[in-house]
Amino acid sequence: MISLLIHAILGVLTTTWVLRKNRHLFARGWSSGRPTPVEWAFWSVAIASVILGWYFNVRYQYWSHAPSWPDYISKLFTNWAADSASQDYIFANVVLFPLWIIMDGRRRGIRVPWGFFVMSLFTSFGFAMGSYLAVVERQVRYTRDQDAAVRYEQATP
Repeated sequence: MISLLIHAILGVLTTTWVLRKNRHLFARGWSSGRPTPVEWAFWSVAIASVILGWYFNVRYQYWSHAPSWPDYISKLFTNWAADSASQDYIFANVVLFPLWIIMDGRRRGIRVPWGFFVMSLFTSFGFAMGSYLAVVERQVRYTRDQDAAVRYEQATP
């Protein structure tokens, strides 16, 4: 139970840290700052993912005969269907996700994009990915808004 509590605390801290580093996207005062339906969808899926993941993790912690990291990992590979899903998840979360968010995040101007990978280690892959996509949605609108403001100032004598 202690490891779940530590993961929960680290999940909240990493999420807070990443969002604070990108707080300019959540500040009032820019014209497109209101969440869009797409952004709401990303946040909804992210929250549902972390809630469902934690539900199963708590169940595992309470009802497993020997809850431990080696036991947890071995249970990921209990049959061919689980093997397939688990290897896919591991490659997506541990290899592709960090490469993608670091490259894409830097191009888009997102601050500490690698923080979303760190977040995924303590929350859930779905939560980190949904959060990243919601922040990207916001960053795209923010950049467009800032570019429009610069063009307006340049056109005004």
